[in-house]
Amino acid sequence: RTTRNLPLNRHSKQPLASKMNPLPEDPIKVAHCCATFMLSGDAPAKAFGFSLRRAAPGEAELEMTVSENGLNVFGTCHGGVLFALADTALSIACNSHGRQSVAQQCSITFVRPVRPGDRLIACALERCRTSRTAIYDCTVTNAQDGKVVAEFRGHSRTIADDMPA
Repeated sequence: RTTRNLPLNRHSKQPLASKMNPLPEDPIKVAHCCATFMLSGDAPAKAFGFSLRRAAPGEAELEMTVSENGLNVFGTCHGGVLFALADTALSIACNSHGRQSVAQQCSITFVRPVRPGDRLIACALERCRTSRTAIYDCTVTNAQDGKVVAEFRGHSRTIADDMPA
């Protein structure tokens, strides 16, 4: 078995094992296993109906359809729901390498309103990564017209060399 492209324990330099023990050798499979794990315990993702479209090392793509329980008093999608969608995409992207990471700082710019029934796609992409920190950009797009509805930037911090057991 080759250990190429697997995350390594920084002390032993051996491939990491985790709840997904052993980690798959293919980095795409590692990313997908981590995404499945991340979504399995994410209550807001379940409540708002987020679903995984794609996961790859340093990348994630989620989608959701805006429902009545995600609206603000003006009848448009609540900013907190858009933030949660982008933040969840960030969490999947930053954990896609098989190392436990959390958001350290995030900001979002809301570009245009979203209506009930609109299908949203959030694409998170790793911009740079060091041994413990990384920066991600996430664009949220309305699938009906292809227009950007929000831009999100998140900084992550790796807190453990493997995913929780």
